Amino acid sequence: MSNLEQIEAAILSLPSNEFEKLKLWFFDLDYERWDEQLEQDIADGKLEELAQEAIAEFEAGYCREI
Repeated sequence: MSNLEQIEAAILSLPSNEFEKLKLWFFDLDYERWDEQLEQDIADGKLEELAQEAIAEFEAGYCREI
């Protein structure tokens, strides 16, 4: 049995209150990693082209305030 299969089996055996705690922890971890990746992408300039395009569209009047 692989590590993943062992983890899956352990998760399936959790009582519902512990499953809820695990789910919240996992979502928080996922969001944290996503934020870190986004920050790294910004630092690496990977979003610069999209930012410039959005600024140009705004300045050209293609956007409206909401």
